[in-house]
Amino acid sequence: IFKSPPFVEANQSVSFPVVFKFLLINTVGTSIFLAALISMLVLRVRVSDALSVFGETLKEMRYPILTIGLVLSFAYVSNYSGISSTLALALTHTGLAFTFFSPLIGWVGVFLTGSDTSSNLLFGSLQQLTAQRLHLPEVLTLTANTVGGTLGKMISPQSIAIACAAVGLAGKESDLFKFTVKYSLIFVAIMGVVISAIAYLIPEVVPAIK
Repeated sequence: IFKSPPFVEANQSVSFPVVFKFLLINTVGTSIFLAALISMLVLRVRVSDALSVFGETLKEMRYPILTIGLVLSFAYVSNYSGISSTLALALTHTGLAFTFFSPLIGWVGVFLTGSDTSSNLLFGSLQQLTAQRLHLPEVLTLTANTVGGTLGKMISPQSIAIACAAVGLAGKESDLFKFTVKYSLIFVAIMGVVISAIAYLIPEVVPAIK
């Protein structure tokens, strides 16, 4: 896979490394699994009880695991096929206004997927490429995507369904959505203004990451 203009210099093509890294040791899941094993030993939990809890947890998490896997797969396809690059080129036409809409992209991502992680996987490359084309700090637009996603969590259908079920308000999801959506939009608009102010008024506060 190669990168070509306009994302590299004219008359050049740069190879795009397609490498899958299976990092078993330093992943968060491995740490949690080891913590569970240590807890079993310290608290003297029976193996049968631990296996029962593990089975119940796996059953509850089967759909989120599948969702994350599918989103991750789509993110790789999007990046390697040039979808993210093409969308980034389109977003460069927003010019100075992109920093205002940058949190909104993450907001939409979480509304669609229900997860800030999934939103970052889907739109992280898009934010980065657009920032490069507009000569903006990449870390700022990536942060905007994450923050916007956090604000979108309050209107995510999955989050609303879980919240209503937890407090005994099943069937009231639409009422909760109507209540939270206005605050979510207000906050994401405020964040758009904040990101724009940082980008154009005080860019020196953005850390330089190489």
